[in-house]
Amino acid sequence: MNAKDQQVVERTEPEARRWMVTGRVQGVGFRPFVFRLAQRFHLTGRVQNLSGQVLIEAAGEKPMLDAFGAALLAEAPPLAQPEMICVERISYRKLDRFEIVLSSAVEAAEIHIPPDYFLCDDCKREMQTPGDRRYRYPFINCTQCGPRYTLITRLPYDRLNTTMAGFELCSACRAEYENPFDRRFHAEPVACPACGPQLCLVTPSGHVERAAALAACVSALRQGEIVAVKGIGGYHMMCDANNGTAVGRLRANKQRPHKPLALMFPWRGADGMERVQRELEIDAAARVLLCTPMRPIVLLRRRMDSTLPESIAPGLREIGAMLPYSPLHHLLLDEFNNPVVATSGNISGEPVMTDNTEVEKRLGNVTRIFLHHDRPIARPADDPVMRIIAGKARLIRAGRGVAPMELDFPRLFAQPVLAVGGHMKNSVALGWGRRVVLAPHIGDLDAPRSLAVFEQVIADFQRLYGVIPQAIVCDAHAGYASSRWAAQRGLPLIRVWHHHAHASALAMEHCMERHRGGTWLIFTWDGVGLGEDGTLWGGEALHGYPGAWRRAARMRPFRLPGGERAGREPWRSGMSLCWESGIDDQPCVADATLLKKAWKKKLNAPVTTAVGRLFDGAASLLGLIDKASYEGQAGMYLESAAAGNAEAMDLPLEKDASGLLTADWKPLIQALLQGDVPVAQRAMQFHMSLARSIVAQAQYIHASTPFDRVGLTGGVFQNKLLAELAAAQLAAAGFDAHLPERLPSNDGGIAFGQLAEAECAHG
Repeated sequence: MNAKDQQVVERTEPEARRWMVTGRVQGVGFRPFVFRLAQRFHLTGRVQNLSGQVLIEAAGEKPMLDAFGAALLAEAPPLAQPEMICVERISYRKLDRFEIVLSSAVEAAEIHIPPDYFLCDDCKREMQTPGDRRYRYPFINCTQCGPRYTLITRLPYDRLNTTMAGFELCSACRAEYENPFDRRFHAEPVACPACGPQLCLVTPSGHVERAAALAACVSALRQGEIVAVKGIGGYHMMCDANNGTAVGRLRANKQRPHKPLALMFPWRGADGMERVQRELEIDAAARVLLCTPMRPIVLLRRRMDSTLPESIAPGLREIGAMLPYSPLHHLLLDEFNNPVVATSGNISGEPVMTDNTEVEKRLGNVTRIFLHHDRPIARPADDPVMRIIAGKARLIRAGRGVAPMELDFPRLFAQPVLAVGGHMKNSVALGWGRRVVLAPHIGDLDAPRSLAVFEQVIADFQRLYGVIPQAIVCDAHAGYASSRWAAQRGLPLIRVWHHHAHASALAMEHCMERHRGGTWLIFTWDGVGLGEDGTLWGGEALHGYPGAWRRAARMRPFRLPGGERAGREPWRSGMSLCWESGIDDQPCVADATLLKKAWKKKLNAPVTTAVGRLFDGAASLLGLIDKASYEGQAGMYLESAAAGNAEAMDLPLEKDASGLLTADWKPLIQALLQGDVPVAQRAMQFHMSLARSIVAQAQYIHASTPFDRVGLTGGVFQNKLLAELAAAQLAAAGFDAHLPERLPSNDGGIAFGQLAEAECAHG
């Protein structure tokens, strides 16, 4: 007992208390922490898991109990996020010790599923120490690190309820697992080379096992091969990032010609950044973000003297970079000593693959070399992606280490509700009590496997959290796969307008963070989503609050020739913008005569206000792109091209009889076509003019219909340049402006918005 603890010692009559603790207390070493704390304060009693809650009963001197109770929250393990439910005095019983009793399942469980954790410093040190029994063991872990979400099959969180159930502990691991003073006490994935998972490298010439598999994998990478590497939440496709030939072959084999590839860098230097900063620009915020426990992919600007091939991210200035987060990744990158491409092992748009046999079958056309291991993955979890915008880390994709994401809802749900999200970048959310849990990124629901994982995650969430939804919320677009699935469940169905969900997600997030309500003006700018008038929205400003949104402004509508094809063929949007502006003499990538006739007759040319399609058209008119191979490519090229100074244009504003304000993009089209002005300047003018229009719309609306705050959300505001220009100009004009902080601004966050909108409008 230290000097601080001795100060609380006073001889009093013994008494007993009970604490109920919830929050993130599963899989984080909370019970052994409580046990050691009880020893420190000379208390007797017990601690027990109750399927998401922890029950603590302790007896002893009153000052010791007081100090113990305070330390439960103040000194909790780094990964724990305990929340005190109640503290009560109970009858004193004389006991001779403090013990950890077996877990127990209870009906009214408060389940909190931890995400997957990165390799902690203690385990990393052991793994790198010659002579340690876990030296260079790629599955080392303890209560403060290792897989959780992708490992747990059911609760309570005990080894038998994880994918480690088939690995019987050896005597040495068993001794650690059962010792309350050991940091591996009840670390459920605990293992060692004698009893735990092992590596296996599969090649056309045969199999290589254990340590030799890792060495052979490194050798294959050095020879320019592509290797599918199984990690914590799924497979990566890896190759030498400095080998342009290997990168080109990966792109060709995976049929991914342009979409940027994420890189994993070896940990070098005291802070791990030595190799990253050779190639990419890192500021203080990025340095912190790269090393956070979630170990995300962070979008960073390429240095002017970078030696990385342009083919890593063609047409873009930024590259997605991450540091190793699993022991296997550390070992592989330490040995290889160069950055590797670490792109998702999947078919484009689908969830990342997790099964050894399936990945060989479905990705056999990409590579014939597979680094497997035999620890099953319960469910996929792709890497999270983040970008620093306006000085803060913004989530682009929720994944491993971030989700399941827990959010406290500011009001009580009337009943348990499932929100099934949208069609692209799908994620689902479950709401009950005052809680919302958002699942990791699933993907686009076009493929059968995506739908299968979508259904699996929903079933897993209901089973793990012990919550059966009584209603389902879906997008108002009946053609979305998620909406079709929801309509077939036989439960009460609540349909929510796409952009109302975007707006409610942002408004509710900031209400929860700051306990503030009030009225918002939220710009919901994205690709396309079905609007209340039956047209495709994506350039709206919504006034109100969750459950009561009113369309206050929009961008000028235009028609999309060819409908959905315009999303992947930006030249179509470019032509339409010209035709709408009375410009008929622009060259086209195809014979547009028939297309223009159909456009004039309004055949297969739906009306849209989408700023995402406006970006597409602008990129095409600047000659940056005509056909896109991935979603958002044109907008990303346009942002990347913008540089230097430019004068913003004032976009005309006009109010119709119903009070709807329209911002007219027409003056931008002629400016985009001025060939004597550098492309970088025209691209910058486009961004600056849209930012100025946001401020002008806000000022115009506020004059007649006041609001408290301005929000910027939707996939368009993943654009760092536009978001920062708009946020800064709004602040300069006196507005309280906000971007999403914890949730993605794209469709990955709308499941939460669907819950918020449905509960506020119908709850």
